[in-house]
Amino acid sequence: MVEQSSEVVSEPDESVVASSDTGGRGAETERRLARALADLLGAESVPVDGHFFTDLGANSLVMAQFCARIRKTADLPSPSMKDIYRHPTIQSLATALGGAAPAPAGPADAPSPAAPLPPPAPKTRGKRRTHLLCGTVQLLVFLGYSLVSGFVTAAGYEWIAEGSGLAGIYLRSVLFGGIAFVALCAFPIAAKWLLVGRWRPGEFPVWGLAYLRFWLVKVLLHANPMVFLAGTPLYVLYLRALGARIGKGVTIFSHSVPVCTDLLTIGAGTVVRKDAFLLCYRAHAGHIQTGRVTLGADVFVGEKTVLDIDTAMGDGAQLGHSSALYRGQVVPDGEHWHGSPAEPTRVDYARVAPAPCGTLRRAWFGLGTLTQMFLLYIPLFVGGAYMLFTEVPTIGKRLDPQSAALKPSELLPDALVLSLVLFFGFVVLGLLVLCTVPRLVGLVLRPDKVYPLYGFHYVLQRATARMTNIKFFAWLFGDSSYIVHYLRGIGYDLSRVEQTGSNFGTEVQHETPLLVTVGSGTMIADGLSVLNADFSSTSFRLSRVEIGPNNFLGNNIAYPAGGRTGANCLLATKVMVPLDGEIRQGVGLLGSPCFEIPRTVDRDTRFDHLRTGDTLRRRLAAKNRYNLRSMAGMLLVRWLHTFALTLFGLASVDLYGAVGQVVIGGYLAFTLAFSTAYFVLVERCIASFRALRPRLCSIYDPYFWWHERLWKVPDHYLNIFNGTPFKTLVWRLLGVRIGRRVFDDGVYMTERTLSTIGDDCTFNAASKIQCHSQEDGTFKSDVTTLGAGCTLGIAAHVHYGVTMGDGSVLAPDAFLMKGEEVPPNAQWGGNPAVDMPEIGSRPGVTDGTTSAANATTATVS
Repeated sequence: MVEQSSEVVSEPDESVVASSDTGGRGAETERRLARALADLLGAESVPVDGHFFTDLGANSLVMAQFCARIRKTADLPSPSMKDIYRHPTIQSLATALGGAAPAPAGPADAPSPAAPLPPPAPKTRGKRRTHLLCGTVQLLVFLGYSLVSGFVTAAGYEWIAEGSGLAGIYLRSVLFGGIAFVALCAFPIAAKWLLVGRWRPGEFPVWGLAYLRFWLVKVLLHANPMVFLAGTPLYVLYLRALGARIGKGVTIFSHSVPVCTDLLTIGAGTVVRKDAFLLCYRAHAGHIQTGRVTLGADVFVGEKTVLDIDTAMGDGAQLGHSSALYRGQVVPDGEHWHGSPAEPTRVDYARVAPAPCGTLRRAWFGLGTLTQMFLLYIPLFVGGAYMLFTEVPTIGKRLDPQSAALKPSELLPDALVLSLVLFFGFVVLGLLVLCTVPRLVGLVLRPDKVYPLYGFHYVLQRATARMTNIKFFAWLFGDSSYIVHYLRGIGYDLSRVEQTGSNFGTEVQHETPLLVTVGSGTMIADGLSVLNADFSSTSFRLSRVEIGPNNFLGNNIAYPAGGRTGANCLLATKVMVPLDGEIRQGVGLLGSPCFEIPRTVDRDTRFDHLRTGDTLRRRLAAKNRYNLRSMAGMLLVRWLHTFALTLFGLASVDLYGAVGQVVIGGYLAFTLAFSTAYFVLVERCIASFRALRPRLCSIYDPYFWWHERLWKVPDHYLNIFNGTPFKTLVWRLLGVRIGRRVFDDGVYMTERTLSTIGDDCTFNAASKIQCHSQEDGTFKSDVTTLGAGCTLGIAAHVHYGVTMGDGSVLAPDAFLMKGEEVPPNAQWGGNPAVDMPEIGSRPGVTDGTTSAANATTATVS
């Protein structure tokens, strides 16, 4: 069980606090703070000059509970976790917070009226009928789309079958595939202009008619193949066709497609790195709010960034990695900002020199991309599928109208053979390609050399990045000893590996695997993005990223080349890795922008005896055996899924002559329903249909090995249900205690049965509720509870043991630390998150209508 440090103890008298000479109100504040901390620690006394972590043995969870308790006391100053780390004694904390508690009002003092609190954001308690009607229409749209796809696909393949010889089949595949590709790209454009016209700033409730139009356009944009062309000039042209105002020489690597494109303005020469969000909309308190995002000329937008609606960046401005602009923030011309919310900095994030890359080069690259796609990839995909249907006896004999009717019993062996060949062929050949091709590419691409975009070297770099970031293999080997062999195989330099059995999680990405060095003894959780390529709008450069020895990296970290961290560092979840100052060693880093915290605390060292000597060897061997069984089981689960889909496909081929094109459309809908039910059942079976319980244990405890097994169950199917009432239903099937009319635009919950969600909550894209942490070999999990009407902003991250009161709001890209308690109707933001009721009135924050924003529009060509 998780350590419970909040048990009630007898309240100490004033003698529990060491004497302080501050006197007066400051001394009273110190005594009251010390009483609260002594109560939480179960101690009889706490000295006011004792360090919270090194002297008193507290940890971040205890101190979060301490902050929450103090916030509930009206006449005491309200501390945040950042205050705790920066002022780690009672004495320094009381001084930093203002020292004195308010003096009690005398009889003659008339109490002044309290300042009125800002009204809570309007909440929509959607009617059940509207909610159900919206879901029904969305289901009918999906079924209709599947049916139309079935008719088109069947007619196309029947036409291809009439071709004579390989040349005829190839030409017909090019023509049919090309028309289908153009139609898939053009249909979202037509739907946007017909259903919406031009997007305008505004607001409308979810589940209504306006939302249905919004949802349909969003789904079509996310499903069209142009998403895969991010990082090419064609993607920019596509956004222009959707209404975005984008200047010359703009390069966009982000796959997060802006939905309200008419509200997006980007000036010439701007570069937007991957994993950046410029959606031009957000979900808030049951409403969809649309607003402008305006970027000037030569702007740099870093990785893992969020630009909320009504934000702007002037010409030459920069937004660093792991940063966010909150609504109304404007970065003036030429300024560099970073952090969440962003603030000025002197760090230069545009770290690569420009190279010759004009309009002609971009045009030739776009033309070459289209030629390659239409003459190679499309006919290979379409014609290859046709050859599979006709040349493989298992399928061909079913399509032959002259063949005798086949018995249903013949389906099983045919599906068995075909699925085994397809699935395990992919595994074996995939590993072979990944361990050879990147190394050959590395002979051509040299580190620290500047190359122009949209040339031969750029093609090699993008192909390597796509190939080596396939999630399947990291998912298979992650959270086990075998991930280090896989990463070494594709090119990582892991120095002398100190095997822990959990050196890497299941999610790690990079620009090239050949320029990543990880020091000995370092452990890395999920979500690491190694930024070993720097990009401008005209050039790129590969550089080696070195992560020091004996580090621990938490979740969702972007580590850039030149990161100023050395040995024995703890990088907390969502931390912004510094690019300036001295090299940090032997410390922890938290927040964006980051600040120093203790490297470790007593609670995290209680299992250190399990990490050395014979004990480690025995437990690691046992963990390896367990992980091997988990990997084998997950391969079996994935193959059985492939086998079932193959079986359904062969059955559909048998039925094709009788029912026609309806079979293909029905197959698409049926496989989605089956896949969802299958993976839900697998996960619930592994958990024995029971809820998880809070835990505090070593990674060498068998419980943790079992918990890791749950993380290997595929859950990519969840994204299909984003923005529909069916997502809530799937969460309930997975064990989440979730209320009614919850709007989910893309939240992810790691421990479903430890999450409790109230009615009418609103979740934005890429938000996350993570009910665990794993630091330096210690695993911790606890319940997280969100009250009714809560809102999580885009890419907001909620940790374990958190409670959010009814109607509270967590801003975009915020990190709500473990153990925090957010009061009802409060507005929190930042990394780490703090109370921000007046974010719009902070220095440097405007209403988005400044001259910088207006000047930006003029830079668009």
